[in-house]
Amino acid sequence: MKNQADIFINRELSWIEFNKRVLLTGMEKDYKILDKVKFCSIFSNNLDEFFMVRVASLKAQVEAGIAKKSIDGLTPKEQLKQINKEVKNLTTLQENYVNNELHIELKKQGIIIKKYNELNKNQKNWCNNYFISSIFPLLTPLVVDPAHPFPFISNLSLNLAALIKDRENTKNQFVRIKIPTKSINRFIEIPNEMIEINDENSHLFISVEDLIGNNINALFNGMECINYSFFRVTRDADLELKELEADDLLLAVEQSLQKRRLGGDVVRLEVESDMPENILKLLIESIAIQEEYIYFCKSFLGLDDLNELTKINRNDLKENLLIGKTHPQLKNLSSPSNTNFNSIFKILRKKNILLHHPYDLFKTSVEEFINRAADDPLVMAIKITLYRVSKDSPIIKALMRAAENGKEIMTLVELKARFDEDNNIQWAKQLEQAGIHVVYGIIGFKTHTKIALVVRKEKGRLRNYFHIGTGNYNSNTSKFYTDLGLLSTDPDIASDLIELFNYLSGFSKQKPFQKLLISPSSMRAKFIFLIKRETKNAEDGKNAEIIAKMNSLVDPEIIQLLYLASQAGVKISLIIRGICCLYPQRKNLSENIKVISIIGHFLEHSRIFWFCNNNNHEVFIGSADWMRRNLDRRIEAVTPIEDLELKSQIYSLLQIYIKDNYFSWIMKEDGSYKKNKFDSGDNRSQIDLIEKQKNIDFYNILKNT
Repeated sequence: MKNQADIFINRELSWIEFNKRVLLTGMEKDYKILDKVKFCSIFSNNLDEFFMVRVASLKAQVEAGIAKKSIDGLTPKEQLKQINKEVKNLTTLQENYVNNELHIELKKQGIIIKKYNELNKNQKNWCNNYFISSIFPLLTPLVVDPAHPFPFISNLSLNLAALIKDRENTKNQFVRIKIPTKSINRFIEIPNEMIEINDENSHLFISVEDLIGNNINALFNGMECINYSFFRVTRDADLELKELEADDLLLAVEQSLQKRRLGGDVVRLEVESDMPENILKLLIESIAIQEEYIYFCKSFLGLDDLNELTKINRNDLKENLLIGKTHPQLKNLSSPSNTNFNSIFKILRKKNILLHHPYDLFKTSVEEFINRAADDPLVMAIKITLYRVSKDSPIIKALMRAAENGKEIMTLVELKARFDEDNNIQWAKQLEQAGIHVVYGIIGFKTHTKIALVVRKEKGRLRNYFHIGTGNYNSNTSKFYTDLGLLSTDPDIASDLIELFNYLSGFSKQKPFQKLLISPSSMRAKFIFLIKRETKNAEDGKNAEIIAKMNSLVDPEIIQLLYLASQAGVKISLIIRGICCLYPQRKNLSENIKVISIIGHFLEHSRIFWFCNNNNHEVFIGSADWMRRNLDRRIEAVTPIEDLELKSQIYSLLQIYIKDNYFSWIMKEDGSYKKNKFDSGDNRSQIDLIEKQKNIDFYNILKNT
C-alpha cells in the first residue's frame, strides 16, 4: 500500500478547504451584497466552532504528550502547525476583503459603517447620548492589581483592555471591560434623520466597541486612559462526559455544561493588529497562550457578528429564500377547513411519498404528519427521536398535545447534540412534565437517527406509519437545509423501527433488521458489501456505478474500497459538501472517481447512496455520513428506497447535482478545489430546483429528467 499521505487527505485540512469555499463563495460577484455578508459571517462562525472543538482536541493531545498520527500520517503537533498556517492565510484574505471590496460595495448600496472620528458633530452627540443612556450602565471595568487578579475571560466574548493612569499617581493600571454584545447590537444604527444623505434606503452604523472606546474616560472619573485595544478569546468547548460513571445522564450533562460555561483552556487569542506591546504582553502572560495561537486582526474582531447586517430591511440586497410548496400529494391537507384526520393516513396507505426540503414545505408535510397524529382519535402511539429542534418547536407542541389526548408518546432526546445540549435539556424536562416517556438513548453512543413512528388502530388492528429523514425535526433549519424524507407504511421497515425504538428505550437487545441499515450494528458491513458488489460487477463486465451524496467522507476503510472499485472500472460520483479525505482523479488510484462540493444559498445536508447493481438499482437515504463516528460510534438509520417511482426521482435529483456548474466546486487530484464554471449552459442546481417547482410540476420534471 502507498504512503498514507498519498492516499488520505488530513481531515482538519480538508475542513479548512471547505470553509475556504464558503468564504470564496461569498466573495463572488454574482451574489447580492447581504448574501456576501452572510457567507462572510458563516465563515467566521464555522471557524469559531472549529477552534472550540477540533483545535482544542489536538491541542489537548499535544499537551498530554499524545503523538498518535492521523490517517494521513501527521502527529497532532504537525497538524496544529499546518492548521495555524492555513487559517492565518484565510483570515488575512477575509480581512482584506471586508476592509476593501465588501466595505465599498456596502457603501454603494447605502450601508455605511463609520469610525467614530469620521462622524459629524451631530452624529457624535447622538452617539455620546446613546452611550450614556444605553451602554454605560451595562459596563463593569475590572482592574488588575495585587488585590484583584486577572479576570476570567469568557469564550468568544469581545473585550476592551486599557491602561489607566491616576492623575495623582504615576503608576499605570490594567483594566478589562467586557463589551456587552449579547445585550446590545454589535452595530448601532444612527437614526436616518442624522444621515447627511436623506435617503430612506441609507443606513449608517458605528460598532459598539468603537463607541465605548471613544467614551472610555467617562468610566474613569479622575483618571486618564493612556491607550486601549480590543481582544477576543476562544476556549475549548468540547463536552467532557463520563457516561458510564453517571447515575443520571441529564444531571451529568448539566454538570458538564456548567464546566464548559466556566471555560476550558484558551485555544486562540485574537487581538487588534496595532495592540500596544505592553497590553499584549500582559494578556499573553495572564492568559498563558503560545505565540502561534495569537491572531493579529486588521478588521473587526468576531466577524460572525456581521450577520446582524443581513437583518436590514432591504430585500433587494438578498435572495428571497422563503421558498417551497406543499408536496403535490399533500396539497389538500393544509386547508384549515380540512379536519378529516384520515386523509394523510389514507394517502400513505396508497402511496409512498418522498419529501425534499426546503422545496417541499416541512410545515405541510412532516409537521402536518405529527400534528394529524396528535389529534387523530385512532392514533394510539407516537415515537420519535429528537437531535436538534428549534426553540419554539411545533413538533414538540404537537407531542405534548398528543399526550394530553391520552396517546402513548415516547421521545428520545439526544442530550449530547453539540451546542444544543442546553436546549435539549429544557425540552426533555418539559416533555417529562407533560407526561411523555423521555429516554436519552444508549450509553456511549449519540443517537443521530431522524425517525418518527405513528401507530394507528384501523379496523381492529394496528397499522404503522413512519417518517425517516436525513435532517433534524427542526422547523427553522428545514427552511435552508436541503434534506430528504420518506413517508410510508412499509410493514417491514415499520417492524424494524419498532425494534429500534425498543432497543433505544432499553426494552430489548438489538436484533438483526430486515431492511434498515443501523449503525453501529449492520450499516458498515452493508455499505462494504454494496461497494464490493459494484467492484465485482465491474470486474465481470457488468454495469457498475456508485453515486453518493453526503456531508463528509472520512472513513479509511470505505475510502480504500472506493479506490479499489475505481481501479476495477466502477464509475464513482461523490457529492460531498464538506470534508473529503479521498483523493480523486489520481492515476492508478482513483481515475474513475469524481468529487464535487455544492456550496449555495441552502446548506446541502441530505445523505443519498445509489448503487447501480447491474441496472437493478439499490438506493438508500438516511442520517449517516461515511465517517467512523457515524458508522461505529452513533446510532444511525439509513432506509432503502424500494418504490420505483421514488428511485427514479432520487436518481434524477442526483443528476441535477452532478451536472451543476454554478454552485459546484470540483476537487482536483491534489485535494484542492476549483469553481466549476463551464460555457456550455447554466446548470444551477438549487435555483433550477426552485424554478422548476414554481413553474411546472416539480415531480414530473424529475421523473422525465
